[in-house]
Amino acid sequence: MVTVTENWVEFKFYRPSAKNVALAGDFNNWRVGELRMVRSEDGYWQAKMKLPAGEFRFRYCADGEWYADYAAFGVEPGRFGMDSIVRVTPAPVTVSLSLVKPAAGKAGIAAA
Repeated sequence: MVTVTENWVEFKFYRPSAKNVALAGDFNNWRVGELRMVRSEDGYWQAKMKLPAGEFRFRYCADGEWYADYAAFGVEPGRFGMDSIVRVTPAPVTVSLSLVKPAAGKAGIAAA
């Protein structure tokens, strides 16, 4: 399961009997063991990271076995099986407007 909040991505993987779970994807050049996940009491393994806007492929590695996350943003065939997809959207652009009083005395709107 993947949750995206702005640029923060939280990965959750249910594998209560696993001893070690890691996250690998194109965001870390598929380096296994670099991004270890932390197990919670309910059997979920979790990891949270900040990613730039874009689309990324990833998989979980639990005790040496690879798993796709079918609850992610989708899956697609990869080099060694199904890869999961996570999408991080660009942050929205915020424009603030304020009223200005032109010299002629008429109100107007200007971008700040």
